[in-house]
Amino acid sequence: MTEVLAAHLDIALFIAAIFLMMFGFPVAFTLAGVALGFAWLGAELGVFRWAQLNFLPQRVWAILNNSVLVAAPLFIFMGLVLERCRLAEDMLTAMARLFGTRPGGLLIATTVVGALMAASTGIVGATVVTMGLLALPVMLKNGYDPVAACGAICASGTLGQIIPPSIVLVFLGDFLTLANQQANLISGNPTGRSVGVADLFAGALLPGLALVGCYILYQLALTWRQPHLAPPLPPRALAEVGGGAPGESDLVLFLRALVAPLLLIVAVLGSILGGVATPTEAAGVGAVGALLLAAWRAAPQLRLVLAAGLFAAIGILGLLAVFDLRVGRTDTAPVELWAIRIAAGLLLLTCVSVATALWVTLRHGALLDVTFRTARITAMIFTVLIGATLFTLVFRGLGGEETIKHLLEGLPGGLTGAMIFTMLLMFVLGFFLDFLEIIFILVPILCPVLIMMGADPVWLGVMIAMNLQTSFLTPPFGFALFYLRAAAPASVKTTQIWRGAVPYIGLQLVALLLVAAFPTLATWLPALMLRN
Repeated sequence: MTEVLAAHLDIALFIAAIFLMMFGFPVAFTLAGVALGFAWLGAELGVFRWAQLNFLPQRVWAILNNSVLVAAPLFIFMGLVLERCRLAEDMLTAMARLFGTRPGGLLIATTVVGALMAASTGIVGATVVTMGLLALPVMLKNGYDPVAACGAICASGTLGQIIPPSIVLVFLGDFLTLANQQANLISGNPTGRSVGVADLFAGALLPGLALVGCYILYQLALTWRQPHLAPPLPPRALAEVGGGAPGESDLVLFLRALVAPLLLIVAVLGSILGGVATPTEAAGVGAVGALLLAAWRAAPQLRLVLAAGLFAAIGILGLLAVFDLRVGRTDTAPVELWAIRIAAGLLLLTCVSVATALWVTLRHGALLDVTFRTARITAMIFTVLIGATLFTLVFRGLGGEETIKHLLEGLPGGLTGAMIFTMLLMFVLGFFLDFLEIIFILVPILCPVLIMMGADPVWLGVMIAMNLQTSFLTPPFGFALFYLRAAAPASVKTTQIWRGAVPYIGLQLVALLLVAAFPTLATWLPALMLRN
């Protein structure tokens, strides 16, 4: 009996951790505690050496010094600032006025705003709850079928999983980078192809936009066949969606609500995909841009200062494109010296603008709240990450890596069979565990083997992200369903929320199968970036 336990201690460790987390124990401490317990048991049975835990401080230090992961708190801060400045309300108002006068218009508006919120915040729970509080009451009041309304809100809310700059993609991209490096080393090809967060952002963009298109096509078909499920909104109802300024024209509202967020999204994603900035640098741009946007909305009298800072930043970028602005050089030409002086003045103006935005958001009570919420979320994520690092270290020390390799390689169908097993495992665990927990636990264990079997790292990352997005929607445990249940009025039944999600689950599975069958949907754009 002892020999059997010692031989399968790695599998017992994995099952014990998943079992305890399903019962609601804190994830970070469950992973770390179970790992230490099994490390002691393995040492007693002679299959684990305590010296292997000496690598833990080194790994924790590497996590805390990972420049890529710095993007996560910055993107979280950006999303929370945009959520706090009531961006969704104005976007929903603008889109409702654009589409609301036709059948199913508010379903389409909800989907488009959900996609924009996903690209702005990357936080699933915030989008579902916000849309549930804003759009759902108006839909129900104007005769929309609760099933159709709830389905659109849940589905659009989960787009934050797949549309960049998703927090999921930041951590998934970093872990895939490490998995790819490990696979290259094991395969004896240390100089093999490298991947990063920017590659995963590019790979997820087209599938994410295609998924939005599938949602809208389904909603158009549904309301064409059964217009009574989502009747046109009367003019008086449009003003109830998110508010809007009295007497404001549709064009002004549309420009005010959508132009600034779209410019921010283009600046963040465009700088990453264009190779101008790393994800971390782009996240800093997004955080500062969100602050400026929040201050612009909160203090109209200071818009001149904020706009001056924005144009000054653009001017600095223009000067950088033309002149060498490095200081301290001995061969600086007179024209470059003048360019440096102008850039210094523009930088001062930009700093004044950012300081003004900080002061405005602090005075309105938003800055401290958002900062503390960002700190809490970031602390939670990194605590789980450290616990998962200890878990992975012990799992590998018990021989788990070899066990997983033999398991996947022994499945029928080669890479196809291994991918089906991996997708099913992640899909089922997505009912019970958060996406970050699945990424931290499974990606370091499974992905190196899958990459060595021939899986493209970017394609693999997109498949994982879309799979986790589907599990967010699947009854009875989908997290998006719980978020909407908390925000929906009592008149909406839980079964109606579940029924509304079912068609979108089918659409996501179809999209997942398409990406599986045609990997170029995920790999074409990253390959194009690499060539350029």
